[in-house]
Amino acid sequence: MIKGLYEAHLPVSNLEVSIEFYKKLGLKFAWRDEETAFFWITEGKSWVGLWEGREVQTPYHPSLRHIAFQVTYEDLKHSLAWLESIQIEAVPFGNRSSVEPFIRPHQGNASVYFNDPDGNSLELMCFVEVPEDLRTVTDKLSFEEWEKLTGRPAD
Repeated sequence: MIKGLYEAHLPVSNLEVSIEFYKKLGLKFAWRDEETAFFWITEGKSWVGLWEGREVQTPYHPSLRHIAFQVTYEDLKHSLAWLESIQIEAVPFGNRSSVEPFIRPHQGNASVYFNDPDGNSLELMCFVEVPEDLRTVTDKLSFEEWEKLTGRPAD
């Protein structure tokens, strides 16, 4: 029945500022009206809607005001340089002090985080194939630790 995610929505305080930010991410602008703008994540398949309004004052929580964009493992390895090239700073996840991308073996994914101009949490994320003996590891591993531990890059 379910084939994927069609859309997600985020609150913003200034639609013009947010439109420029999401264009910097390379998302294709779809349309806008007075209070909303939509960007294709995958054209014809999924998009994100930005809604200007008071809702932007809702405090951040991972269940609210968060979107993860799927990327490849190689793209994630180079994500900090890419973010820097478009003048966006990565932010630490949770109680981590490092902004470096990391791998969650028990979830089979890897991530790096950053925020939009309104503090909405954005994530670049990829799937990672995890060997059976590492599927219970709950530590967040750096790419270097992961590649040492597995003897190969994730894919």
